[in-house]
Amino acid sequence: MVGAVSATLTSRPAPARPAATPPRRRTRVLALPEARWALASLLAFLAALTLDLGGAPAWAHVPLYAVAYVTGGWEPALEGLRALREKTLDVDLLMIVAALGAAAIGQVLDGALLIVIFATSGALEALATARTADSVRGLLDLAPSRATRLTAEGEETVATAELAVGDVLLIRPGERIGADGTVLDGVSEADQATITGEPLPVVKRPGDEVFAGTLNGTGALRVRVERDPADSVIARIVTLVEEASRTKAPTQLFIEKVEQRYAVGVVAATLAVFAVPLAFGASLTAALLRAMTFMIVASPCAVVLATMPPLLSAIANAGRHGVLVKSAVAMERLGEIDTAALDKTGTLTEGVPEVTDVRPLPDSGLDTDALLALAAAAEHPSEHPLARAIVTAARGRGLPVAAAEDFTATPGVGVTATVGGRKVTVGRAAEAEEDGLGRGTGADGRAFGAPADIRAAGAGILPGASGHPGGVTVVRVERDGVLVGTLALSDRLRPDAAATTAELAALTGAAPLLLTGDNEATAARVAEATGLTDVRAGLLPHGKVDVVRGLEQAGRKVLFVGDGVNDAPALAAAHSGVAMGRAGSDLALETADAVIVRDELTAVPAVVRLSRAARRLVRQNLVIAGTFITVLVVWDLVGHLPLPLGVAGHEGSTVLVGLNGLRLLRESAWRSGRPQDSRG
Repeated sequence: MVGAVSATLTSRPAPARPAATPPRRRTRVLALPEARWALASLLAFLAALTLDLGGAPAWAHVPLYAVAYVTGGWEPALEGLRALREKTLDVDLLMIVAALGAAAIGQVLDGALLIVIFATSGALEALATARTADSVRGLLDLAPSRATRLTAEGEETVATAELAVGDVLLIRPGERIGADGTVLDGVSEADQATITGEPLPVVKRPGDEVFAGTLNGTGALRVRVERDPADSVIARIVTLVEEASRTKAPTQLFIEKVEQRYAVGVVAATLAVFAVPLAFGASLTAALLRAMTFMIVASPCAVVLATMPPLLSAIANAGRHGVLVKSAVAMERLGEIDTAALDKTGTLTEGVPEVTDVRPLPDSGLDTDALLALAAAAEHPSEHPLARAIVTAARGRGLPVAAAEDFTATPGVGVTATVGGRKVTVGRAAEAEEDGLGRGTGADGRAFGAPADIRAAGAGILPGASGHPGGVTVVRVERDGVLVGTLALSDRLRPDAAATTAELAALTGAAPLLLTGDNEATAARVAEATGLTDVRAGLLPHGKVDVVRGLEQAGRKVLFVGDGVNDAPALAAAHSGVAMGRAGSDLALETADAVIVRDELTAVPAVVRLSRAARRLVRQNLVIAGTFITVLVVWDLVGHLPLPLGVAGHEGSTVLVGLNGLRLLRESAWRSGRPQDSRG
């Protein structure tokens, strides 16, 4: 694997990273029936509440409450009845019964609110599932549907699904590669960020491996197919995401893990409270009233609100600070993590190359601005990411970029152009000697050899010495065959990367891991700069998944942070996944449990702390709700609890836990909490 360190300057037909993003297929919210019913229920509830609080007569707002009940409750009621036919009882049906019971004793608003909460939760879950499915399908569009196969008779265009191992393909400049294979002939560069996460195109020569769905550069390649299209790396990414998503799908909130037993227990106890007094001669009215009171005070309304408001408040607070957490389940899981693993490119680094140093030779007659302007003029016609970085750097300094003539680009080598009547050559230092740019002549007339003399000319800008450890590439610039200086380009490390990794280590009590598809040397430099000691480099997507699953099988709960298509399987497989949003691929954004919209890496430990605070409030609320329920139930069973008092106690506990959960809406909740105090 070559990576950013071995990338060279060549012309290319299209920008790298945008071309590597799957086409967006997004399910519209209102295309989902769950969303339409939830919206209808919410609108009816808000209209009824407005009229109710405004003093309108009952005939005006009660029918609207009824609409909220029907539109939001018919589906969970139907599902609950289906479950009942299969001899299981779920909390959805219990919630419907409790809501109807509340309405029967005049608590119409409370029952409608419960219905709306359930309907909205179901709609959000359906939307998340649909969006993930859309992105998985969109990923398949990366691989072309047709390929050019070479036969003894010449060329033929065939469907990529018909390709077989051993077929030889012709990959023209700018085409996507149709199958995983090995280069037989030709030199080009391939943008394989979708597979390995490497930020820059990688040179491909005979014997090198290429992947389906990656984008070829300016050279033509002959490639022998080594894997069946159904077994390609891009197809395996789809399979991994689907499998991991199915594995995580049954995950539920803490309270939902006991809903079956609780629901059965409440129903059984309600029947007993009704039947036992009857058996001992109590009147039907008295027994029924006691049973109804029992069901109301024992219903899990307060328990449900004990869980949801803290988590929803945490979601809202995180959203204000640029973190999109997709569900209450996702927010709860973030607080459970005890190990963090991070991708490199686009996560710890910014994923975009930039010029970090300009070093003219002392006797070249050029200063730094003149050298940069010369290189920018030669590179201006190129669309290679490194070329764009050089041109951007020159313009950022306000330097004029002269027009170039006779521009040529040699795939895998570099570019040459005539600038101001003089021939200028730009190419990576190490590969320039190997591939034909050769040994230049220094300004003093002596032979200038690549390894030693380039090292001297580029002192301070070689990897590890520039302060930009994220994959430094040294570029040589020649004018009329004479070396005049060097440039250094780097995928810059995020300024908050080291602080974030340190805080994650403090939060989890375990050193974070670095998982990357880039080469070991670049990964080691990034790890050293960020204080990471556990580095796994050269990983394809399934390799990242294997590491995550290995940690999970060892009993760890892993948080994975990434941004690319190649990170999506690991994001799905991890206990909790967080995607960097600004440059993140659609698949990564849809697969992750949370998205850092503003690309602020420090938001990752912040949202973990917020989740742990929410979990603490959930536990507090469960104690409060459980205490109220226990007191009211015991009172009803051993004494005589008046129905109005039972309703008041039940509703009071519901309001109390709801207000307690809303504390996380405060601005201080995002900033508070030291790492060592945030275990949850």
